[in-house]
Amino acid sequence: MSSLEKNTAEKLLKIKAIKLQPSNPFTWASGWKSPIYCDNRKILSYPNLRSYVKLELSHLILEHFRDADAIAGVATGAIAPGALIADALGLPFVYIRSSPKDHGLENLIEGDLKPKSKVVVVEDLISTGSSSLKAVDAIRADGSDVVGMVAIFTYGFPVAEKKFKDAQVELKTLTNYEAVLQEALKIDYIAESDLDTLQEWRKAPAEWMK
Repeated sequence: MSSLEKNTAEKLLKIKAIKLQPSNPFTWASGWKSPIYCDNRKILSYPNLRSYVKLELSHLILEHFRDADAIAGVATGAIAPGALIADALGLPFVYIRSSPKDHGLENLIEGDLKPKSKVVVVEDLISTGSSSLKAVDAIRADGSDVVGMVAIFTYGFPVAEKKFKDAQVELKTLTNYEAVLQEALKIDYIAESDLDTLQEWRKAPAEWMK
């Protein structure tokens, strides 16, 4: 676990952007039962953490995707962090809707994305990867190239890792599920006995508790 992964996990747990409840699971919009819930929109309410996320995601882009000439945020959770990053890097910003508007210009991509741009997609979190890669498809269909994606957090589901590999999209994140579990254990947020449950859930989240 890198210091970046550890520090980010610690900060997200501290503001309760990530909550762990192995004995009292959450229900996701998909209907999945889950011992973890992540709401990175809370970051926006904490100026120091907001700046931290902006700078660290910007550093990931400069380190791994230096040839990027545009930033795209995935609606709605990554619009704000994406705009902050674009501002920090002095790059154009657009955001990608989950579906086209049903009126007006019926845009899927909001903003001005020049043809053949080299785009970094920004996400707040990665779960199954479906919505994230749908945004990638929209950018490619518009005639631009996705050079990579950055996100604050990933659950690290095997299904998502396969989808990103198949789509040939390189993903870099500030932290991940393993780092969160280790940090939560360190600060006594969870007990050692909870780890097996938390690890089993990630292996087959759609089937957990059925």
